[in-house]
Amino acid sequence: MSDDFPAEAAAIVQRHIEDEHGYLSWLNTRVGAIERGRIVMTIPYDEKLTNTVSPPTIHGGIAATLIDTAGGIALRTMLDDPLAGGVATINLNVNYLRRASGDLTAVAEVVRAGGSVGVSTITVVSTDPEEDSDVAARQSPSSDWNDAVATGQGAYRLFRE
Repeated sequence: MSDDFPAEAAAIVQRHIEDEHGYLSWLNTRVGAIERGRIVMTIPYDEKLTNTVSPPTIHGGIAATLIDTAGGIALRTMLDDPLAGGVATINLNVNYLRRASGDLTAVAEVVRAGGSVGVSTITVVSTDPEEDSDVAARQSPSSDWNDAVATGQGAYRLFRE
């Protein structure tokens, strides 16, 4: 985790996502990195998340969940008190680029964090868990990623305490 974002806050957010949040915990969501204005999150492949096609592919709603959640949490890191403030989605755009059949990893970056509204851009890639792919090391979701399965942009209402 980055020194730019308080390590204690990052640990609390990570624990909440991975262990305490009902839906995200059920999806086995993992946090790879939290920095001010950026987060990397992964939902590992699980058969329960697939469409009924052969070969199985991850349901698009899982990518949309990752886009929405990562975009909002990236904005939360921009708040003066990221644990006391709040974020609520006011608009979400998801572009599906291709089918996904492995782990899904989202990289979200804040575009703008205004007084009451913020915007994030998010890229989701699908990786085979057998591959040695360091998605968290990629610098920007706007990079030319050949393995991107979805991109998105979210607008969020910021509740500053």
